[in-house]
Amino acid sequence: MSDKNKAFFGHPIGLSTLFASELWERFSYYGMRALLVLFLTATFASGGFEMAELDAFTIYGIFTGLVYVTPIIGGMLADKVLGQRKSIYIGGLTMAIGQLLLASSAWLHGADVDVELRKTLFFSGLGILIAGNGFFKPNISTMVGELYDNNDPRKDGGFTIFYMGINIGAFLSPLVAGKLGEQVAWQYGFLSAGVGMILGTVWFFVRSHTLGYIGMPPKVKAERVRLIIKDWISILIYVVGLVGLIFGVIVGWGVLPSAVSKTIIYVVAIGGTLYLLSSIFKGTSGKTEWSRVGVILILALFNVFFWSGFEQAGTTFNIFARDNTQRMVGNWEIPATWFQSINAFYIVAFAPLFSILWVKLDRVRLNPSTPQKFGLGMAFLALGFVIMAIAFSKSTSGEEVRLVSPLWLGMVYMFHTWGELSLSPIGLSMVTKLSPPKLVSTMMGIWMGSWAAGNFVASQMKAISIRLQDVLGMEIQVFWLIAIQSAIIAAILFLMAPMLKRMMHGIK
Repeated sequence: MSDKNKAFFGHPIGLSTLFASELWERFSYYGMRALLVLFLTATFASGGFEMAELDAFTIYGIFTGLVYVTPIIGGMLADKVLGQRKSIYIGGLTMAIGQLLLASSAWLHGADVDVELRKTLFFSGLGILIAGNGFFKPNISTMVGELYDNNDPRKDGGFTIFYMGINIGAFLSPLVAGKLGEQVAWQYGFLSAGVGMILGTVWFFVRSHTLGYIGMPPKVKAERVRLIIKDWISILIYVVGLVGLIFGVIVGWGVLPSAVSKTIIYVVAIGGTLYLLSSIFKGTSGKTEWSRVGVILILALFNVFFWSGFEQAGTTFNIFARDNTQRMVGNWEIPATWFQSINAFYIVAFAPLFSILWVKLDRVRLNPSTPQKFGLGMAFLALGFVIMAIAFSKSTSGEEVRLVSPLWLGMVYMFHTWGELSLSPIGLSMVTKLSPPKLVSTMMGIWMGSWAAGNFVASQMKAISIRLQDVLGMEIQVFWLIAIQSAIIAAILFLMAPMLKRMMHGIK
């Protein structure tokens, strides 16, 4: 994309298209995410499933984990077969269908409704969302990277602006979907999330001309900048096929013997890992490329630890907001889901400052390296959990739960936001810089796979703290456990930073 084409805060105009498309996709995702645990633990009478907390956490963890596993497949299909644009349309349309199925599972409640039918609709909706996300998520981030040259100093800033789009959507969705779902009816919350996904896909279509040739299918002539009828037929086939496949898996999975289902999981996991390793070996050549791929893989491991803490937002923090936080303002009750918007508000407020900070530090040669920024992210995460641990102790120290000020959660989210801004947009930018040219979407998928592992571990941290408590015979508060873990990881990252910087071979 030409340097002349600077029409979006000094960045390529195509960034505005990707910014708004991702905004609406994140509106869809975070609206559903804010509701999920509360919906699962709500009573049958109100339209929920009346699940135990830890069971709801596990479903939440499996879902939020798998939405970052499927991008590995979606990234490889985009690289080799579809191109990023077709993948984004497939993902957007599929996710809209998934949200509508979640809404229908909440709509159909009452004494005369078959619970198994509701469960089939619910789990099919989650599965379809997972599949659609795999096509959408890695490829829109990859397209942001393709707007810039590798050493363009605007690149980190571009990803930070893109990250603001993510968080504007994440800020608005709990306010809209959370309010509708929690205080009107669950189905309206999920329905609003579906509408958001449709809006994002339509925007991407209307504004696709701003992207030039970026994201077109492989082997397409460089001068062609729009999809043709054959491409749209392919998109429709993929969408129908994905929806049918997920329904078949959900219905068929329940009748399989447990031994067979476990075997299938192991075969798919091992086969997928081998294929992924094969793709990396074929697409990587020379010591420099291998060294840079090594940095991505090492930081991906540390990324797991960050998200295992950060993603308490949807589980333990969500329950803390509901049960331990003073939410009454006069006669009006703040919905618990609204606390999910605090992080996104801080992102929008602080992202421009961080974007400017990195550029100014770079000019005076004081810009921290990518590994050092990761260490900062973990340190901020640890500080946030120290505050959270103190707040939890204040609430539960007596015989009865004492409701604490919402400012406690506000402080926690502020430190966690600073951690996120030090690590997450920087990580996305790093993957596009360090990946071998033929493997950019594949490596982006692997990066999101580390988010997947972090999300699942996050859902299990409360259960892990309970098991440790039983084994050690002493109280293990989950928030102190994560605070200590995060501080240790931060120290390791700072120690390893010089070595990792050398392995990046000149890429900043």
